[in-house]
Amino acid sequence: MDTFIHSIETKVPRFRFSQSDARDHLKEQLDDRRARKVIDRISDRSEIETRHSVVEDWGSESPEALFRTGPGGKWVEPGTEERNQVFAGASRQMAVELASKVLSRSTQFPAGEVTHVVTASCTGFYSPGPDFYIVKELGLKPSVERYHLGFMGCYASIPALRMARQFCEANPDAVVLVVSIELCSLHLHLNGKDLESLVADMLFSDGAAAALVSARPPRPGSAAYKLGKFGSTLLPTKERAMTWTLGNQGFKMSLSSFLPHLLGANIQPAIEPLLESQHLEMGDVDNWAVHPGGKAILDKVGEALGLRPEQLSVSREVLRRYGNMSSATILFVLDRFMQQMNGGPEDQVTLAAAFGPGLTVETALLTLMRPS
Repeated sequence: MDTFIHSIETKVPRFRFSQSDARDHLKEQLDDRRARKVIDRISDRSEIETRHSVVEDWGSESPEALFRTGPGGKWVEPGTEERNQVFAGASRQMAVELASKVLSRSTQFPAGEVTHVVTASCTGFYSPGPDFYIVKELGLKPSVERYHLGFMGCYASIPALRMARQFCEANPDAVVLVVSIELCSLHLHLNGKDLESLVADMLFSDGAAAALVSARPPRPGSAAYKLGKFGSTLLPTKERAMTWTLGNQGFKMSLSSFLPHLLGANIQPAIEPLLESQHLEMGDVDNWAVHPGGKAILDKVGEALGLRPEQLSVSREVLRRYGNMSSATILFVLDRFMQQMNGGPEDQVTLAAAFGPGLTVETALLTLMRPS
């Protein structure tokens, strides 16, 4: 039985800032000369132009602000509880609005037919969570099954889609709403002593995306993805290459400077078994939906796979416009391919790949199609 992604919707917070402004504001908070130079270098090489955040006013004098100005003009480093409180309020609103958007634009799936809600996030926790409020505020049936994939990192949306397909295979009438929401900007760190934190501060941003999954045949003329085989691989490297832990001042990201090289050296062995299982070769892939974790990652992955520059242009566009939105990012990339499906092969083989702590590589083969 075939299962399809019928639609994808994306959302970013309304507060938008340029990468250059983010660089300058962060440099003002750092006393360490070396750290300021590192920020300049990361910003210049990032290929990110704009990012979004739920934080309205960085360095506000208001005592209610998350990053408020303290003595000497330096921002006060908020604790984990303060950051998570902002996540709880903002993620609830964004998740409900996004779920409403994807359902309202789908005449094929009334809200009352949704059977499962799967949410993914690694940037905050509270219970009842966004899944609860999606059901409650959109008037979904109270019998809707709810699941949350937490703290997986940037690859979580691919396991969420795999879970959605399994629900549909078990119940052909299932309609699954997958929602990823990541508010990475809440975890900005200001001590300037940790190079890996500085890298994260200049790459990560806020965004959310939703996908509607069902075994119901897509509407004629509407682009859809047929979900194929999924793959999951742990790369042969130390898990410290990428970690994501809780600290007293928010969550702490550890990114090895060798991460792009590790991915480049191991990406082909990670995806070849998936392609071979479907009797496909590299040249059979029409769309490469690679998670844009950063410019260096795209460079090394593209080089290792022998991809032409245009084959990673969609991933680079998402990076340029939004930065790295953790698990939501790969859905932004898949959405762009869906929007661009004009001409070309009738059915387009699409390979999605995302990377996260472990070092983990999650992959999926999809067929982008437009039924007649």
